[in-house]
Amino acid sequence: MNLAEAIEIVESKPVAYVLLSADGTYRYKGSTHNFAERMKQHNAGKVSRTKNRRPLSLLHFERFENYTDARKRELYFKSGAGRDGLKRRYP
Repeated sequence: MNLAEAIEIVESKPVAYVLLSADGTYRYKGSTHNFAERMKQHNAGKVSRTKNRRPLSLLHFERFENYTDARKRELYFKSGAGRDGLKRRYP
């Protein structure tokens, strides 16, 4: 799924997401209240962790009813089990 389709699907719901760097060596894990605005920040180079890794592609996202759950999922993605799960799902 491309970024535009993902933004359309999530509307204004909180999201946990994973971005992949252009060379495929870096995965950025994040969560946000406003997915469309956050992607604009990433693509404009305004996020320090991703500005030198552009262009970014959307690897994975999940929509949640509240930001607390999205943040918990982000923290899971950053854990050892979460990283391993992402590697298995997206080798």
